[in-house]
Amino acid sequence: SAVKLRHEESKFYLHSHDINWGSGSGQQSVTAIRDWDDLNSMWMVKEAHGAEMCRQGTPIACGQTVRLLHVPTRRYLHSHSAHRSPLSKRQEVSGFGSSEERVSDDGDNWRVVCVKQGHTEWKRDERVHLQHVVTGQYLMARSKDKFNRQNCHNCPILNQLEVSASASLKPKKFTSWATDNGYFFPLATDDDNSTGDNAHGEHEEL
Repeated sequence: SAVKLRHEESKFYLHSHDINWGSGSGQQSVTAIRDWDDLNSMWMVKEAHGAEMCRQGTPIACGQTVRLLHVPTRRYLHSHSAHRSPLSKRQEVSGFGSSEERVSDDGDNWRVVCVKQGHTEWKRDERVHLQHVVTGQYLMARSKDKFNRQNCHNCPILNQLEVSASASLKPKKFTSWATDNGYFFPLATDDDNSTGDNAHGEHEEL
């Protein structure tokens, strides 16, 4: 599936663009933006680094490890303990690698942690936490961590939110994300040869 991820507390969307961080790793920046219709907020759910290729239409299980590929730039959502985010000084989140050049590593792996008890699959419109597998930290954002003219000189990401990784899940509204819209493929079956033309079907699984 290719989806947009909406942050619970701010209602902003996980976003990236061909602009690198001016500090830290210098890798591609990852932020959150208010606009729902920006194509730079589209992410494709992929199999984990080191795992076998995931069959199109396979549901994503709670607890499963995945990668999120930024569709326009073909870089993976990434984190690492070596660098700090520019505003909050939490763990940096960036865009890394290249799907076209098959460049990826374990820092691109995120575990899907379903918020609702008893659920076994990642469902459309339902909240999840995304836990960075290597460091154990959670993808997060806060409305107060906003780039402005005071903290970002000549800022190309003005009014966007910093996205970082936190060791704590609490408060959960800062670490909760939900699929908002996108392309959802029909569920795969043993005799299914679907190519995904019915991407807007009525099923709820990713």
